[in-house]
Amino acid sequence: MRTRLSWHSEHINCHPERSCCHPERSEGPFLLLQRSLAALGMTVVLTVALLGTAMAQSHLRIGLADDPDVLDPSLARTYVGRIVFAAICDKLFDIDENLNVVPQLALSHETSADGKAVTIKLRPGVKFHDGEAFDAQAAKYSLDRHLTMKGSFRKPEIGSVDKVEVVDSLTIRLILKAPFSPLLAQLTDRAGMMVAPKAAEAAGDKFGLHPVCAGPYKFVERVQQDRVVVEKFADYWNKDQVFIDKITFLPVIDSTVRLANLQSGGLDMIERVLATDIKSVRDNPKLKLIMAVSLGYQGITMNLANGPKAQNPLGKDPRVRRALELSLDRDAINQVVFNGEFVPGNQWISPQNFYYQQAFPIPKRDVPKAKALLKEAGVTAPLSLDFMVPSGPEPRAVAEVVQSMAAEAGFDLKIRVTEFATTLKQAEDGDFQLYLIGWSGRSDPDGNSYSFQVCDQPQNAGKYCDKQVDADHAEARSISDPAARKKAYQKVAAKVLTEGSILYLYQPQVLVALSDKVEGYKQMPDGLIRVVGVKLK
Repeated sequence: MRTRLSWHSEHINCHPERSCCHPERSEGPFLLLQRSLAALGMTVVLTVALLGTAMAQSHLRIGLADDPDVLDPSLARTYVGRIVFAAICDKLFDIDENLNVVPQLALSHETSADGKAVTIKLRPGVKFHDGEAFDAQAAKYSLDRHLTMKGSFRKPEIGSVDKVEVVDSLTIRLILKAPFSPLLAQLTDRAGMMVAPKAAEAAGDKFGLHPVCAGPYKFVERVQQDRVVVEKFADYWNKDQVFIDKITFLPVIDSTVRLANLQSGGLDMIERVLATDIKSVRDNPKLKLIMAVSLGYQGITMNLANGPKAQNPLGKDPRVRRALELSLDRDAINQVVFNGEFVPGNQWISPQNFYYQQAFPIPKRDVPKAKALLKEAGVTAPLSLDFMVPSGPEPRAVAEVVQSMAAEAGFDLKIRVTEFATTLKQAEDGDFQLYLIGWSGRSDPDGNSYSFQVCDQPQNAGKYCDKQVDADHAEARSISDPAARKKAYQKVAAKVLTEGSILYLYQPQVLVALSDKVEGYKQMPDGLIRVVGVKLK
């Protein structure tokens, strides 16, 4: 299991100078010996110095559960990609442990009285990894790129921005089409990441092969399915809080292998520990476990109108979708697969979240009612459905429990285990009927709902579309008062939870395990690994 990481070994090759190996023949034996000893001493000193330098360089190795997709903030989609971005691409804003928006590359912001203009003051003295200065023009460039680049997944996140104005060298103003309350929350993630304009222009759509940003670490290399290597950026604006010289992110898909490498010292930190491995981590005195309830969710996306595979009773009749939900026991899924460590839920945010709609509690399992709904919909059991499931022990376990429960109500779910990146493409193409897929979550509820529930949005793989739901989302986006926003989301929930394309199952725990050599690490509920402030003993 450790051969996977054997390339980490660092070797120093010392080559003696030729003048040392071939002394002049005219020198006497004593002088020859004296010069040889001096040369040997110099070689030893040099070797020791080089070894000392190598040993002094701190190297953090992080095991990822998947291989990231493209490392371009405008085009990226994956959760593990966001983990890597946290090291290389700073954002205008970030969040703290309490989900408050805090400055990062921005210093402050001010919203106009009508809510349609947001003025942002930028941090002075910031440089990109290529030495280009970060200023208002660079910030405008990055935001415009998110909004206009072909294939950008950031456009719907900040699509309310009509234009970006440069006020002065360190001030930008975002002119909005309408008031947009989630804006700052969106700018705490990839939509707020700043890229170096000259490097981005030169690379075009190949920027993700060698990203240049303004984060604490600069990109060094990437080998697909093997590693991403970054090194400390000497000119980082907050360099006094960066204590590790080099970080290697390693995709180790097998969770058992990932944990074994952490236990043996081949890795220093791993994300997405299996819930069934929690006890093993806690019982190991050399390891630490960090937990936080995720901002995201796990659910089943149902194909309603995405191509030929939607042409079935599940896609066409909300009663069939309701029957599938009533066949499931969310608490049992949590107990069987996750030892009760996760949080059963039926909405896009956790039951612990302020925006959770108490008027729509988690429905109890009711197999007789599920059967009755299928009969009412004219379905002759069993109803056979293609169930696409990303590879991995936990997704497979969840799928098997769902399959078993649903069978009792008259569903025949055909589990199709597929490599994760492939599932994203097949979902986009409509090559599924059911798809077990989660979302890593955002601090504002809009980030968990809008792109998945509104007509023609890029994350809406099931192609659910209801103009009233769109209008209710638009209302929630225009309101700044939390209580009023919650009422708008109640109208969204009334329709989406009964006829929408996502069957929400639970909120995961963010489970990060680390060696006791790692100090100063704090876990945020967004699941990202932030390396500023982290030290290695």
